[in-house]
Amino acid sequence: MSESTSLSRRHLLQFAGLGAAGLLLAGCMPSGGTGAGSPSASAGSGLAPGKFTATDFSFSSWSLTEEAAAPAIRALLDGYKKKSKVDITEVSFPYNEYFKQLMLQVRGGQFTGAAHVDVAWLASLAALGKLEDVSGLTKDRGYTASALKAAQYDGTQYAFPWTIGAIGLVTNSEIMDKAGVSEFPTTIDGFEKALKKLKDLGGGLIPYAASTKAAQLKDVLIWMQTFGSDLVKGGEVTIGDDASIEAVTWYKSLYDQGLIAPDVDRFDARSLFAQGRTAMYDDAPVGRGAVTKDSPDPDLASKLVAESRPVLKKGDTPRALVWGGAIVVVGGDEGTRTAADFAQWATSDLDAVLADYELRGLPPATEEAQSSKAVASDAFGSRFAEKITATATSNPFWQFPEYAQIETAIAERVQAVLVGQQSAKDAMTQAGEAAQKLIG
Repeated sequence: MSESTSLSRRHLLQFAGLGAAGLLLAGCMPSGGTGAGSPSASAGSGLAPGKFTATDFSFSSWSLTEEAAAPAIRALLDGYKKKSKVDITEVSFPYNEYFKQLMLQVRGGQFTGAAHVDVAWLASLAALGKLEDVSGLTKDRGYTASALKAAQYDGTQYAFPWTIGAIGLVTNSEIMDKAGVSEFPTTIDGFEKALKKLKDLGGGLIPYAASTKAAQLKDVLIWMQTFGSDLVKGGEVTIGDDASIEAVTWYKSLYDQGLIAPDVDRFDARSLFAQGRTAMYDDAPVGRGAVTKDSPDPDLASKLVAESRPVLKKGDTPRALVWGGAIVVVGGDEGTRTAADFAQWATSDLDAVLADYELRGLPPATEEAQSSKAVASDAFGSRFAEKITATATSNPFWQFPEYAQIETAIAERVQAVLVGQQSAKDAMTQAGEAAQKLIG
């Protein structure tokens, strides 16, 4: 994986914040490889542009289960149904179950059509050999080079890029000010001191709604990198090294001090943040819509501030995780070409993209949309790009089709540390060994 890269403020603003961040990611995304499980070809020889007869198809997305996001997705589906005079069958599962269920349905031939995916899943899905090569339909549609790269695996364009950004820290400036944290800390030591000040506010406030449920404990990987662990180096898993042990030991200390709370995942964290019960949490830009919609505070949107993750020592580059959504086409029936047309339209038609942006606020994947007034004038989005996305890198485990099992094995060991069942050293040694066995 390439090293983190940063851009000057001038260049970020030049590309309207989100656009600049997107350009950064080209060197950060997984390129796949030719290891075990890598597909030799997609489901077909590649879909081509040209005339076709529009046919009914299925569309799958976890966002259809989410109160904040579902209206935007359904508006998009309704727009395409009206435009193309077709019916679209909705398929959905909650996010924490979605990847497993989608894999099972694609593998078993129970799902064909267009599917909303996290870019992290491409290696695993492509390995099933049922995804269409959509390069013929992404050409000359205005996608940024980095967005296209994010939706490739092993050099093949397996998906239409939809939204490309990162996951980082989002804070409530009002609560931070009340605690006397006028400037966000830049180092781990300063960060912990700030969390203690937040705890002193009392009232049951959770200083940092960090992920502590096993289903979302993959979030701790970015803290391992912050402490200096490579996670993977030269094809070998490095978890179990001093840096990963130190990171998990520190995370456990936050847990024991009540600076982070038990049984929290991304959706719990959003709820806590919306209710003003936590000062900060980790999220992608999509979280903005969820927390402001569910908050009793009508001014919460103006208090959201994206912040760079603190570093171990001054001079280190803040870490952030690339995050992105894409649409794949699972071939196998007469609706395949229409599903692909929908995916192309939803991700690159300017009117469709900006209508979706208005509702969800997610960084779009085309140059035209990124330079539009609606995106360029978004203060939160621009700051998010500058403070978080600008130094984002991909998870090095994404290059392996077994990445989900790897993350689960690691998360289970971190969970054991948090609840006091294992020492950080023993748990991380076991986690590293388990991950290495899965890679082979």
